[in-house]
Amino acid sequence: MPEVIRAVFYNSFNLSLTLMPGIFVAQDHIMKKLVFTTAALCFYLFTSAQTSKDWKKETLERAGDHLMISLTSDHWSGAPDSISNRIKGLSRGLGFALMIDKPFKSDPHWSVAFGLGVNGSNMFFKKTSIDLKASGTVLAFRNVDSADHFKKYKLVTVFAEVPIELRYTFHPEKDKSLKAALGVKVGTLINAHTKGKTLQNAAGNNINSYTLKESKKSFFNGTRIAATARLGIGSFSLIGTYSLTSLIKDGSGPDIKPWQIGLCISGL
Repeated sequence: MPEVIRAVFYNSFNLSLTLMPGIFVAQDHIMKKLVFTTAALCFYLFTSAQTSKDWKKETLERAGDHLMISLTSDHWSGAPDSISNRIKGLSRGLGFALMIDKPFKSDPHWSVAFGLGVNGSNMFFKKTSIDLKASGTVLAFRNVDSADHFKKYKLVTVFAEVPIELRYTFHPEKDKSLKAALGVKVGTLINAHTKGKTLQNAAGNNINSYTLKESKKSFFNGTRIAATARLGIGSFSLIGTYSLTSLIKDGSGPDIKPWQIGLCISGL
């Protein structure tokens, strides 16, 4: 790999880490940069791969990233202003995956990984009520500015997933190395619920510590397909995920496509 490419990658990754404190200001831009950089890098490496080295004589120390834990900032693309303006604070997600890593015999820089995982997303809203229990076909996001409402209110969706990744490890003979991955996740919805805590009146005064949880999956698509990208060093990497399918069923609400960006911790 030419030194100029190596230098560009190091500088890009270091810049990404430097931007982490302000990541929530321009996350959409960072997400696009992450996907583009990872895709371009993987394409370059794939087209310029050299297989002349005899890897049978090498002792490989590369981590298989069999366990992956992701901590993300969660967002909705395509949500109308009536919904997006009511999203509050830091919506977040947590994901776990167990992966099987299969290095290429001819070139262990490359590998394919697949496994099983679970991903949960918590979207927080201000002075909003989401009618999951409605008997109609449309999921309503109601503005309750002038009515009793919950101080803390969120929509939670949880998917069981089958993730697949094409991975590249820059130094498979080392246990800590630069790495990049592109992938896809196919998931099935296993839970969708809202949860509200601390009931308040329209003036914002506490009424009581009442907690309400409502569960219903019928308004949401049961299957999700999402594209993924990772760039990292050793056990830590930046991860981005973008749903290619809509969160809400056709005819039940807007064409919302969730996306996530954050930190992935991997090992084993």
